Amino acid sequence: MTDEAAQAPFQDPPAQAPGAPEAGHGPAEADPGPAGPAALGLVRTPTGHAEVDARLERLADADGLPADGHVEVYEDVHRGLRSALTALDAPTGPRPYENRS
Repeated sequence: MTDEAAQAPFQDPPAQAPGAPEAGHGPAEADPGPAGPAALGLVRTPTGHAEVDARLERLADADGLPADGHVEVYEDVHRGLRSALTALDAPTGPRPYENRS
């Protein structure tokens, strides 16, 4: 095996325009600072369960918030999903031997 990168000839970096300041030696460029919150553009597929779908849509509220604001939204969604799952486990009819007269 040969290493093609080791055999490639050395290339000088591109030349700067005459009179242009060297990198790091010119006027200070303005630091744009951290980017603001931006939506990720994720598509939420409906589950067919209205309560769960409503909670998943609530996640969109986090899109416009800074990272430290996400916790409140995530905790709210988690509580709602937990409640929906707990309701699925609840009995819907009488338990055996409950209909005693």
